Amino acid sequence: MILVVGLGNPTDEYQGTRHNLGRELVARWQKTSGAADFSFDKKWNALVSKKIKVVLLLPETFMNKSGNAVGPAARFFKIKPKDIVVLHDDADIELGRAKLSFGKHSAGHKGVESVKRTLGMWDFWRLRVGIQRKKRVEAEKLVLQKLKPDEQKTVKKLEKKIFEGLELFAVGKTEKAVGIINGA
Repeated sequence: MILVVGLGNPTDEYQGTRHNLGRELVARWQKTSGAADFSFDKKWNALVSKKIKVVLLLPETFMNKSGNAVGPAARFFKIKPKDIVVLHDDADIELGRAKLSFGKHSAGHKGVESVKRTLGMWDFWRLRVGIQRKKRVEAEKLVLQKLKPDEQKTVKKLEKKIFEGLELFAVGKTEKAVGIINGA
């Protein structure tokens, strides 16, 4: 079984922002993948959905406290860190691109740091979704910007590759998943 986590902030003011892209992609994958509807689980303060071999998790905490949901959920479902994929925004990667990597440090991403703290190690997968514009913008200014319509189309194209990669990852085809996602 794998755990797929979408990092983001749960309140309305963050919906549609670049910083919430990981959370929103996991929510969209749930709708298209045949997974059960999300339901709130107060033990982890998170929305949870399940499908065969996959648990989807959307922490209902703010980004920098995401680990408070991820660690307990992973322990409950007996999912090892190596079987966890954390989707999150990355201001160092151009919008329309993504990188799936294992055991990498946070590069300053507070949500990823929170997950690491609760797991006690870096041995989990990160699916970094690019949010950077062609004309570079400082991360602090960029993350709370909403996506423009043309940027939403770019993300829509990327999401197909991400979803295909996650389906492969779920059945143990890790190398193929990395190739598809990183080749996007």
